[in-house]
Amino acid sequence: MQTKRLQHFGLVTTASLLIATSGPLGRYIDLAPQIIIWCRSFIAIFVLGGYCIYKKYPLLKDLKNHKTGLLFSGILMGIHWVTYFIALKLSNVAIAALAVFTFPIMTVFLEPLIRKVSFQRIHLLFGFMIVLGVYFLVPEFNFKDQKTLGLIMGLISAFAYAIRNIMVKTKISDMEGSSVMFFQMIVVTVLLFPTMFYYPIENISSQWPFLLFLGIVTTSLGHTLFANSFKSFSTSNVSILNSIQPVFAILLALIFLNEIPQIQSIIGGSLILLTVVLEGLRKQ
Repeated sequence: MQTKRLQHFGLVTTASLLIATSGPLGRYIDLAPQIIIWCRSFIAIFVLGGYCIYKKYPLLKDLKNHKTGLLFSGILMGIHWVTYFIALKLSNVAIAALAVFTFPIMTVFLEPLIRKVSFQRIHLLFGFMIVLGVYFLVPEFNFKDQKTLGLIMGLISAFAYAIRNIMVKTKISDMEGSSVMFFQMIVVTVLLFPTMFYYPIENISSQWPFLLFLGIVTTSLGHTLFANSFKSFSTSNVSILNSIQPVFAILLALIFLNEIPQIQSIIGGSLILLTVVLEGLRKQ
């Protein structure tokens, strides 16, 4: 039993590591964020689609029953990814990844408004800790400063992701995680297709190895492992374990991009991650 639990723990950690590679890759790939996300989604369609067919998931039935939820959650997923990658280009991996990881606390504030669940006063304290953490992420709030703009885009990304997760939980919770991602990738690909004619793609051939890694390993494999982890752990447990994701992203950026986070980012990030862990423990 203990060995099996360690294996499940290893899968969650691996999933977090794989998903975390999106930060350094988004910062490194020399293309517009919209083009990167289009390629990422287009590649993932084939990998996830093949996996869903292999597992014999009822894709046509899921589409018929949940087309509205899949459409809007796909749009939100596209907004989440594009704004996150814009944040990466404007600031750095530390600021962007930590800003996005405010989404768990945003969720607990949004759920009472969307799902009519009761609001708990402890969340006011968590909200204050998140605001304080965000304050430390950038040296000064200046809308002419790229790091400030990157932080704002990261927070928009977190907001879109929080709403997307609530929608998945309330509207399409009976679907397999890989099936949800498959249809969302189709929505994102269609949504961003016009950008292929707007942004330059002359150097796309030199970027294909990184785009393939992003589409196959980061997106398809990482998110499939992450979705499957909910079968072995509670949502609270997964949230706590997944708190390592921005740490992985920052370490990968340090190793491959030589990005050293500032002390303010470390303080702010620690507050944000501590809040997420406390909320996960409280739910348990």
